[in-house]
Amino acid sequence: MAKGKKTKEAKSKTITLKMAQDSVTLTTDGKRRLDLSFKEISSVPKCIQKLCDVDELDLSRNLMKEVPDILDLFINIRVLDLHSNYLEEVPETIGRLQKLQVLNLCNNRLTTLPNEIGLLSKLHTLNLGLNRLDALPSTIAALKELRNIGLSDNQFTRVPGCLSRLKDLDKVNLDRNPFVTEHSHSQGSVLITDRLYVVKESILCDDCLSKCQMERKTLEDAVKRKDPKLLVTQEDREM
Repeated sequence: MAKGKKTKEAKSKTITLKMAQDSVTLTTDGKRRLDLSFKEISSVPKCIQKLCDVDELDLSRNLMKEVPDILDLFINIRVLDLHSNYLEEVPETIGRLQKLQVLNLCNNRLTTLPNEIGLLSKLHTLNLGLNRLDALPSTIAALKELRNIGLSDNQFTRVPGCLSRLKDLDKVNLDRNPFVTEHSHSQGSVLITDRLYVVKESILCDDCLSKCQMERKTLEDAVKRKDPKLLVTQEDREM
């Protein structure tokens, strides 16, 4: 679904219980998946609460502007896919989905996330790419099972500090964010839009780790000589 604005308000389709039941399939590992993607729906029909015992729920590529209120009834779902809608916020009730392992909110219009997202203690993969986020709630640091987080194509100007406390992260995708580095008053701010990945130091070989540390020290020394006010702070290092 295209992310641009529509010239006309699309008419939402109606989903009956029978249609929803026919949309339940079995995954290759035997999980029950309710797939309501590509249904052109702007709101989720209440009838699907009768199917709240499914393991996975796919509501992607629709016209929804709000996460449905009945979603917190799906307390057993492991996978929730809401990508490519028009969502502007995530409700606090998301924290009730205690068994959730995969949450896909990519390609929406999110500017913030609720603190309650930190209650998803079993979350393994979180995709937030293609939104309008410039910060993450500090509670993200409580997601000790998180291994993959997608943050590409947002409005981050620095790496969120809460990620430094997630020691078991395998991959952080921060592609195409407007990271800002100040070199000097004459140069002003330089926008960095190249790919940026955060990896654990333990993944780097000794030579690569040493090279990174030397380059960082060289950059900090150069900045300090030009303007002490631009010296990287301890907080920046932790980010």
